[in-house]
Amino acid sequence: MFLFDLGGFFAVQFLWLSLIGDILGVFCIPLFFLVLFFFGRILALIGAATGSTLVRVAQLVLRSLQRNILRTSLSFLATFVLVLVVTLIWSVLTFLDRVTAEKETDLKAIITEKFQIPSQMPLKYANSLMNLAEEMPEEFRPKNGDMDLMTWQFVGATLDPAKRTFENTLFFFGMEPKKVLSMMDGLDDLTPEQRKQLDDTCKLMEDNIRGVVLGQARLTKLNKRVGDRIKATSINYKDLEFDFEIVGVFPPGRYDESALMNRDYLLRAMDDYKKQKGVPHPNEERTLNLIWIRLPNRQAFETLAEKVNSPGAFAVPAVKMETASSGIASFFDAYRDLIWGMRYLLGPAILATMSLVIANAISITVRERRTEMAVLKVLGFRPWQILLMVLGEAMLIGLMSGIMATSIAYWGVYFAGGLKFPIAFFPAFFVPIDALWWGPAIGGGTAFLGALFPALSARTVKVSEVFSRVA
Repeated sequence: MFLFDLGGFFAVQFLWLSLIGDILGVFCIPLFFLVLFFFGRILALIGAATGSTLVRVAQLVLRSLQRNILRTSLSFLATFVLVLVVTLIWSVLTFLDRVTAEKETDLKAIITEKFQIPSQMPLKYANSLMNLAEEMPEEFRPKNGDMDLMTWQFVGATLDPAKRTFENTLFFFGMEPKKVLSMMDGLDDLTPEQRKQLDDTCKLMEDNIRGVVLGQARLTKLNKRVGDRIKATSINYKDLEFDFEIVGVFPPGRYDESALMNRDYLLRAMDDYKKQKGVPHPNEERTLNLIWIRLPNRQAFETLAEKVNSPGAFAVPAVKMETASSGIASFFDAYRDLIWGMRYLLGPAILATMSLVIANAISITVRERRTEMAVLKVLGFRPWQILLMVLGEAMLIGLMSGIMATSIAYWGVYFAGGLKFPIAFFPAFFVPIDALWWGPAIGGGTAFLGALFPALSARTVKVSEVFSRVA
């Protein structure tokens, strides 16, 4: 049922992407013809100055595209939408490949409870792990000491315990604020301004133990703003209440729905509970959900993993240690078939569709212009020049639509704060800079393949046969 619902959700997302692509493509059509017009003016000047045959062929390509505006527009629109969709799909897959790729140096390790999900470990495990790391040879130790180890404590809370809804519910990461920028994933691509802003916010959290940082989307759903105070009742820590002050917002993107609190506030709340009730909180020895530690190389990881797995080191509860990439990959098990389908079925199907669209449009054009091809041969055009002309028409549509589609995808997703396409704990994805060459490559490549056979057909047009039919 989960995968069925998930598949339905992604199907709706693809429909929305296609609809948005259609709208954007329609607005780009006038720009496409404007570019053709300016190219035509430039080629006219070059042709007048040089008399080059290739320039004459290029001019014929532009005139042909402007002759049947409707067909050219539809071909451009179809290619634009398909390039846009496949670019966004590849962006998601590229990101997933990157976060699950095994690293040999400067890698992060994750320590979690071995036999239970969610993991619930005593906080003292963090100190024990750091002590084990410090016992290793110097070349294997964390380069920055304690700054290379970060604990994660998950706190679910609601603003209205009597009427809990998705909108008034928060999921906090309890952390040490000073380690956020260096240890949290997804912050390496921040601009200098965003990095400074988040750094200043984390310093405020150190000074104000009640300070929290929220994602922009979560802040909007709560109808709050920076500076507001909120009272939250914990969901997973019974009888704990928190008085928070919103001191900042995460940069747009991956953490739009997240919330960050100072872990010391949780520990203080535990101490207050013990003082008031006279007994420790039931979860006092189970507050630690994850430990991340950065190690210099894979040999250091294997050495520390051996120490962690040795009998008696972490016995109750038992723990497991794995690289961050393999830990993240395990979260994608439920999505494995879906990701496989995106990579090996949907992506290739879109590329094949693009080639068929171009092939169909160019085939119709060639059939309608057989007489023109024959006349060009009579006028002295060589078969290879006619081949170039037909291929040029298709590839110009493919290249231009690819450039426009990926440029809009890159900048549009950037300014929108990411592509909202949630997979596991990644709520949003960005289009990589490499996509700016994907578009021309996809559009031009599929156009070439789609137009190759119609172009070869046009190249072999026989003048005698064409004029005998006309006669």
